[in-house]
Amino acid sequence: MIVVKLGGSLMHRARELVREMDEYSVATGDRLLVIPGGSIFADTVRKVNVSQETAHWMAVLAMEQYGYYLADGTGVGLIHDLDTKGEGTRILLPYTFLKQNDELPHSWDVTSDTIAAWVALRLGARLIKATDVDGIYIDGKLEAETGACDLIGKDTCVDAHLPHFLLRNKMNCEVVNGNCPGRLVRSFKNRVTGTVIKG
Repeated sequence: MIVVKLGGSLMHRARELVREMDEYSVATGDRLLVIPGGSIFADTVRKVNVSQETAHWMAVLAMEQYGYYLADGTGVGLIHDLDTKGEGTRILLPYTFLKQNDELPHSWDVTSDTIAAWVALRLGARLIKATDVDGIYIDGKLEAETGACDLIGKDTCVDAHLPHFLLRNKMNCEVVNGNCPGRLVRSFKNRVTGTVIKG
């Protein structure tokens, strides 16, 4: 099982990536679960004046809106829980499951990155974050591998809570540029071009 956090920064080609993932999973039998980012829908939540508690659940609902967008026209099924039986790719609509399993802090430090890591932990799955940059940059240098501890307090392409979550749960996260043709699918075959964050 591979959990793929599909960032909103890839919205312009996200459905193409979903179709590629589904073709790969059907051809290989590997199961893929897509966790949608918040995309433009979460950006709207950031602009309204609501409490942190309300903003958290509105942002999770923003992930659901992006999930519906990702599924539209791709033929990939939407699920509301972690029952991923069967072949192919699924897209998680996380609101109901998170409401029933409310274990993460309600903060803008916890975005779909940490939610994806939490899902991967529960499934015992690999975690890949597909985004619009080549990986983690530290002092202007792209790192092929970095420790999660080295990212604490740094502004990177992952949310502020993710390094803590990876360390606490001894997990890794692979960051891959989804704008580069074929790179995401190659990462499924353990040929990662990007950054491996070691927890």
